[in-house]
Amino acid sequence: MVVFALIQFIRPDRSVPAVGGGQDLRAVLNPPAEVSTILDAACYDCHSYRTRYPWYSEVAPVSWWLSRHINEAREHLNFSTFGALPPSERSEILAECSEVVLDGEMPLSSYTWAHPEARLSSEQRSLLAGWFSAYTSADEHGEDEVDDDEH
Repeated sequence: MVVFALIQFIRPDRSVPAVGGGQDLRAVLNPPAEVSTILDAACYDCHSYRTRYPWYSEVAPVSWWLSRHINEAREHLNFSTFGALPPSERSEILAECSEVVLDGEMPLSSYTWAHPEARLSSEQRSLLAGWFSAYTSADEHGEDEVDDDEH
C-alpha cells in the first residue's frame, strides 16, 4: 500500500502547447455536424490537445499508461495541428484515416471498452471514412476544398 501511495506522486505531464485554433482539422476542413460529432466521440481524446481525462487517469500506474498512449497517438496524428501540415501530407493522413476507420482498427478497442460512445456503427464508419476519402480525392486533383454540399 505504501508503494501504491508513493507512486501517486509521479504525475505524467499533461501540458499542452499553445496552438492556434485555425490549425485544427475542423477549422481547416469544416466537417458537417454529424462527422464532427463522430470525431469528438471517437478521435479527439487521443488525437488532439482536447483530451477529456476520465477519473481513473488520476491513478498511477493507469495514468502513466494513458499518458504514453495519448502521446503516441498525438505523435502519429494530431488533429489540433493538422493545418500546419503540407497539403500532400494531409492527403496521406486522410487516406490512412479512411483506411483504419473502415478496417475497424480505429478507434482502438481498448478505448471503446471504456468509452462506449466511441463505438462506431458500420454507417458511422462509412460516413467518416467517406468524408476522409473525399478530401484525399480533392487533394489528388489539385483542389483546395471540397464542396460542402457534397457531404
